[in-house]
Amino acid sequence: MADSRRRDPDGPPRASLPRAGRRRLAGRCDPPPPGAGSRNAPHQQAPRRARLTHAAAPRGAAQQPPNLLEAAPHRAPPQPEPDASGAGSRRGAGAGAGLGAGRAQEAAFDSPPALRPRPSGAMAPPPPSPSMAPPGLIHSAPGLPDTCALFQPLVAAAGMSGPAAETPSAIQICRIMRPDDANVAGNVHGGTILKMIEEAGAIISTRHCNSQNGERCVAALARVERTDFLSPMCIGEVAHVSAEITYTSKHSVEVQVNVMSENILTGTKKLTNKATLWYVPLSLKNVDKVLEVPPVVYSRQEQEEEGRKRYEAQKLERMETKWRNGDIVQPALNPEPNTVSYSQSSLIHLVGPSDCTLHGFVHGGVTMKLMDEVAGIVAARHCKTNIVTASVDAINFHDKIRKGCVITISGRMTFTSNKSMEIEVLVDADPVVDNSQKRYRAASAFFTYVSLSQEGKSLPVPQLVPETEDEKKRFEEGKGRYLQMKAKRQGRAEPQP
Repeated sequence: MADSRRRDPDGPPRASLPRAGRRRLAGRCDPPPPGAGSRNAPHQQAPRRARLTHAAAPRGAAQQPPNLLEAAPHRAPPQPEPDASGAGSRRGAGAGAGLGAGRAQEAAFDSPPALRPRPSGAMAPPPPSPSMAPPGLIHSAPGLPDTCALFQPLVAAAGMSGPAAETPSAIQICRIMRPDDANVAGNVHGGTILKMIEEAGAIISTRHCNSQNGERCVAALARVERTDFLSPMCIGEVAHVSAEITYTSKHSVEVQVNVMSENILTGTKKLTNKATLWYVPLSLKNVDKVLEVPPVVYSRQEQEEEGRKRYEAQKLERMETKWRNGDIVQPALNPEPNTVSYSQSSLIHLVGPSDCTLHGFVHGGVTMKLMDEVAGIVAARHCKTNIVTASVDAINFHDKIRKGCVITISGRMTFTSNKSMEIEVLVDADPVVDNSQKRYRAASAFFTYVSLSQEGKSLPVPQLVPETEDEKKRFEEGKGRYLQMKAKRQGRAEPQP
């Protein structure tokens, strides 16, 4: 059968190429028509045929279209010399754009984004500002499979500045709340929020501790100050967790974290949580070695003095909690309602790889979430209603938990007011794969819960009935913490005994 395709009488047979490709190729290979420098000038019709340097493929063989970029590389139009007034540069820019408009647009259409040329005369995009930096993906902590965490440097608040420009003193993590983050009431689980808070603090503190040349380290959570749950967070809202370094001592970093919830349908934002965390840098070569922390620059001397006072106060409180390390929650048979033994609960968990960092130690956020779950079980057993986390007193991490350990999280009721319950939670680690180490106390904290009705209104809490002398002593200690915190909320200074 005769070939019916049109051939060039002076050249080889034309390749099998779409008409649009031949038109674009002709526009690249032929010289630009005269007078095309002005946008309003009439363009001459370029010839539709192009002389190809390659031969046609044999008949019956699969014919591949030629590489348009290799066949006709993009040629940048000449730049006119600017005149003294600058008008020539503007006219030249317009002429250059008009001269290569067709070829530049076609090259940009056919080439990949990394090879697309910028149109002649176009201004380069301005560099992003620090507050609008392009987000980069941050890998979320294990246990949050649908986490979409964004890192975005923020402007340091209260005049605070980080140690270097590439290590900002504040970051923000954003994540949408999904149904698997909900508790029984339908709100976001308090343990999930605590886990996000710890994740943000670990990122910024680890980055800061490695901001200077020296031995590499990872920041480990040592203590969490009192955390208040100001308002509930709902499923479908976006959590904005912002963390900022506010103080550094020789071997510790103070990080303050705020959590905002955003309703993406209405754009409404509200503050849900505030927390203060302390981290210590541990060497990657020897995890038992605590390294020195690079100092931060303070804009005012008062900031450093206030931070030093907070550091000394938390150091004393940590020393006071060590005497509780030998206290163990013992189960009781046939306990009476409203007693400590009736609602106390325990959870046993095997530490797996998904619970740990890259160095084989449990994430502080994982531990806090398990502690919140046990505290919630104790509160629900006591009042038999819907309960939510109101606040978390200081969480002290006494020792690291390694991968493979079996941890026992125990919770017991210590104090009840009219509308709140205080629950003590203890975490014990048992290294079953290491016979050289015995069971030890890893963490301890006090959680405060409130009872809610189906409509979300607070309900009276059944009063706790302490039986033993230890239970009565813990009840009085919890009452003292409750009155002290109540006085702080009311703005009155409680006299110290």
